[in-house]
Amino acid sequence: MAKMNVEEQAKTKTRMSGSMMLIEALKAEQVEVIFGYPGGAVLPLYDELYKAGVFHVLTRHEQGAIHAAEGYARISGKPGVVIATSGPGATNIVTGLTDAMMDSLPLVVFTGQVATSVIGSDAFQEADVVGITMPITKHNYQVRDISELPKIIKEAFHIATTGRPGPVLIDIPKDITTAEGEFDYDEEVCLPGYQPTTQPNHWQIRRLVEAVSQSKRPVILAGAGVLHADAANELRQYAEQQNIPVVHTLLGLGGFPADHPLFLGMAGMHGTYTANMALYECDLLINIGARFDDRVTGNLKYFAPKATVAHIDIDPAEIGKNVPTKIPIVSDAKAALQELIAQQGKPADTAAWLAQLDEWKRRFPLHYEPEAGTIKPQKLIEMIYEMTNGEAIVTTDVGQHQMWAAQYYKFNRPHRWVTSGGLGTMGFGLPAAIGAQLADRSATVVSIVGDGGFQMTLQELSVIQELGLPIKIVIVNNQALGMVRQWQELFYEKRYSHSLIPNQPDFVKLAEAYGIPGLRAKTEAEAAEVLKQAFAMDGPVLLDFHVRADENVYPMVAPGKGLHEMVGVKACEELSR
Repeated sequence: MAKMNVEEQAKTKTRMSGSMMLIEALKAEQVEVIFGYPGGAVLPLYDELYKAGVFHVLTRHEQGAIHAAEGYARISGKPGVVIATSGPGATNIVTGLTDAMMDSLPLVVFTGQVATSVIGSDAFQEADVVGITMPITKHNYQVRDISELPKIIKEAFHIATTGRPGPVLIDIPKDITTAEGEFDYDEEVCLPGYQPTTQPNHWQIRRLVEAVSQSKRPVILAGAGVLHADAANELRQYAEQQNIPVVHTLLGLGGFPADHPLFLGMAGMHGTYTANMALYECDLLINIGARFDDRVTGNLKYFAPKATVAHIDIDPAEIGKNVPTKIPIVSDAKAALQELIAQQGKPADTAAWLAQLDEWKRRFPLHYEPEAGTIKPQKLIEMIYEMTNGEAIVTTDVGQHQMWAAQYYKFNRPHRWVTSGGLGTMGFGLPAAIGAQLADRSATVVSIVGDGGFQMTLQELSVIQELGLPIKIVIVNNQALGMVRQWQELFYEKRYSHSLIPNQPDFVKLAEAYGIPGLRAKTEAEAAEVLKQAFAMDGPVLLDFHVRADENVYPMVAPGKGLHEMVGVKACEELSR
């Protein structure tokens, strides 16, 4: 009788094609949007998409698809989903995979592959996608048996979203998408070799509590791990409870309110004087969810030389990798902060330390020199901040405009800042804005891009127009690859080798060709009027701001220097002269 029941149960299991399995799995994972681009190897899958009516965004390039998925993941906290065909379709997403891997963004990416019978024969549009992407994904798969497909998809979503988030790729041969098998998506994920530690060790927490109580000059360095763990509230509670000042990494911005008295600004190469000096002079450095990137630390010889270092990170590989760590805590940032708050440890006596920090904030603020008849890029960012009341989601490309946005747009809320950190990917900002807007339809999204990076993915204007996304695209146009030009000015005796771009397209006409209104400004007064017009419009607008072409980003820590060796710092007494 038992045998008969098993047989009857087996007969009732649903049989379907690999393509249908993928669609049903995405529905089970409650995927809201797919970003992709079709091609021969994924045509069976796209045929099922056509029948299923799943919301799919056809970007105009695969790089646009994966950057859009990154923007979606960054704002929603959910995995971004991408589909690309075999060969060039798959290789076109390599940059985005690397970007997501370095910035810990959860993606599940499906690539088509040639049929299993011709894999390894250099068939048309064949590429060794598993080999290519192994170093730049958290995990990857190639499906060789239809019966394994549901299990692999379920594992992929689990791996992408647990522990330290990251991209997972599934390479699916074309014959697997048409083969039939039994679809069972109820099985629990069981990966004995993958068991991320999410709860902190009690004794290590106690060590940190005691270290804080004995400290005179503590500081918290908060990274993107705070945001991935949705721990912004806990970070604020802990900092206030212990009266510890906070500095942010580039990717951590928004994890602690920028207008809070304990906030010192962004640290690193273009960080504030106060943030960098706090890291240099502190006696206890508490790193929460940051990986001690070289752009944050500067020369490691001079990084936090007087400090006991505590490091809270969900990825044990990051602890001690770059900076010797005395108090290691492997944990989800939220769980660790909750435990620290619950301990109610004795706060450090930070009165003198906070007074010193306040003096540095007063004497050495971020600054720029106003100039009539032009647009200073720093002023432009301040105007955008005021126009949006600091509530916008801001995406950027990489370069000078990115640093000015990080410095002068005050992020008081989490999940408002979308930028490429570890990889520094030009062309990221515009497609990332598409994903960010789809993740939060009601938000004001501003994509601040340089004239160089914008031209790498500008074809995605077509998607913005097609979907009617009300993104405000701000081109900080200095007719140059600005950060490259700045380095050539400072370190290469002004030999501007292929960094100046005097022959630009008319960006306003370009936008209009895509059916998007375009506006231009060359003075501060014009900029104010143009911004007012743009934010009064319901739909997308492209804004071309011709800014001071030779403006540099300061402060700056030159390569090989310590955080205390910043250039471009001026005391407020000097500024008033």
